[in-house]
Amino acid sequence: MAEKNYKNIELPAKYVPKKSEPYMCPEQLAYFYQLLTAQKEELLHDADSTLSAVRVAEKNDNAGVGDESDNASFEQEITMNLRMSERDSNLLKKINAALERIENGTYGYSVVSGEEIGISRMLARPLATMTIDEQEEYEKRK
Repeated sequence: MAEKNYKNIELPAKYVPKKSEPYMCPEQLAYFYQLLTAQKEELLHDADSTLSAVRVAEKNDNAGVGDESDNASFEQEITMNLRMSERDSNLLKKINAALERIENGTYGYSVVSGEEIGISRMLARPLATMTIDEQEEYEKRK
């Protein structure tokens, strides 16, 4: 019997992974794959919007439109949009790494110990790469 491909699974509309299912079974992988792919698409769409907003703000700033207060607002808007863009870029890298872990079969398992992270933690934080205990230990050391 051929194994199900998580990319082609159509999940019920209200499907949520359950502890009673085999850990990281094809349905669970499909759920997280679809969730992360949707987040990635949203980030890419938002990145286009942010870039457009920065261009408009720069254009207004360079055109000399408005007084000093307006120009300060334009610069503040550019700075805020660039920070958001950097944050989104970092999140996009984490999403891509998670999608790669799904692809290579390591998603849901700790990068430190290889242990199961747990479905509850993965539902709460789909980008988790360590168990709660490992994450707490890491943060203490940091």
